[in-house]
Amino acid sequence: MPGNRKRPVVAVLYREELPPRVHDIEQLAEVRAVTADKLADALTGADVLYQWHSFSPALRDNWQAASSLQWIHVSAAGVDKLLFEELVRSDVTYTNSRGVLSRAIAEFTLGFVLDIAKDTQGSFLLQQQQLWQHRVTRKIQGRRVLVVGTGSIGREIARLLRAVGMDVSGAGRSSRPGDSDFTDIHSSGNLAGVVGSFDFVVLAAPLTPATRGMIGTEVLAAMKPSAHVINVGRGELIQTDALVEALTGGCIAGAALDVVHPEPLPLEHPLWSMRNVILTPHMSGDTEAYLDELAELFVRNLQRFVQGEPLVNVVDKSLGFVP
Repeated sequence: MPGNRKRPVVAVLYREELPPRVHDIEQLAEVRAVTADKLADALTGADVLYQWHSFSPALRDNWQAASSLQWIHVSAAGVDKLLFEELVRSDVTYTNSRGVLSRAIAEFTLGFVLDIAKDTQGSFLLQQQQLWQHRVTRKIQGRRVLVVGTGSIGREIARLLRAVGMDVSGAGRSSRPGDSDFTDIHSSGNLAGVVGSFDFVVLAAPLTPATRGMIGTEVLAAMKPSAHVINVGRGELIQTDALVEALTGGCIAGAALDVVHPEPLPLEHPLWSMRNVILTPHMSGDTEAYLDELAELFVRNLQRFVQGEPLVNVVDKSLGFVP
């Protein structure tokens, strides 16, 4: 999709610090780097919006100034909080950062699985009490995992868990037998009918109207009492009150949550103090080099834009993710 100028105008929306590789962007385009309060001025006449402040609502608030936009890129994989009706209806191409964080999130997921199987939290609590208490732990080899979400993150999770000997199936929009990464792929619309045979249910799906609240009382009740939920997707995939009830009532054995709803988790929320819950603050994809990797993806896509080549990671705005 070529720009209509020799050097397109790129508005860069940032919060506190500019993205890496701004110099590379300046080699390809005229750059207008602004915070949210100045976005309207930067959008006037701009061809591209590089949304480095990835969860800012500023575009929605200043949409009237975006009449010349051809392309928007966001430095995140999930876009559920960013799409709005006028943008969805528009002809503006929308791309995300799918794939950049997939390996890091997969490694984090494996870490959760090992923490649970080897009772790392229990060891730490005993260490704090200076107690030398021998215990036995579980092997993960041969354990069955259902990864809900078969996009780039879900597939990377599947590949890594299979590499350590786990049996991994997927759940996506439709069921189908056999897959290069999954033993089987089940329909995510029938989770209650399939979760009962899995030891771990890993959530890596995008947040859409179809997936919001997909893990509720019915699905949790269908899981093994020994099973664990791991959420590295979006907090709203799980109905939080139902999860608390399932954890306190022994319906499931535990949960490892990198994302929650609401986020951040309010003080005194029961999840904070549960012995069978691991909480991390939405950090599963954030490694030492991830900011530069996110910026590198945009630069590569900008080169394609300037050269009139098809962009990568184009989001289907009606679905809310890259098909």
